[in-house]
Amino acid sequence: QVRLVESGGGLVQAGGSLRLSCAASGLTASSYAMAWFRQVPGKEREFVAVISWRSGGTYYADSVKGRFTISRDSAKNTVYLQINNLKPEDTAVYYCAARIGIMLVTIAEYTYWGQGTQVTVSS
Repeated sequence: QVRLVESGGGLVQAGGSLRLSCAASGLTASSYAMAWFRQVPGKEREFVAVISWRSGGTYYADSVKGRFTISRDSAKNTVYLQINNLKPEDTAVYYCAARIGIMLVTIAEYTYWGQGTQVTVSS
């Protein structure tokens, strides 16, 4: 059984930083991708970043390039999202997701989801 558990969200002032974590268990495939999405109430969930667990390759949404960094720690089965220079528009619930196979950016392609962690940025 696959389980994804996010942590690290919180309230932060604009310009600050946060590191979100996603602890994964039960993922036994030889190749899978783990991604971060975010959602603001009343809006669709949107892609943020993805990492290939095997190669470490990454891909980012244009809106977060340069400020967000996705990484993984294989020993801890954990994916991270480092967010720097936070802006009020980054306020959202951030979700971790996983799929078996290559990196993709569409929500429907992801099978496994965490419960989300709230990030709130004050101006």
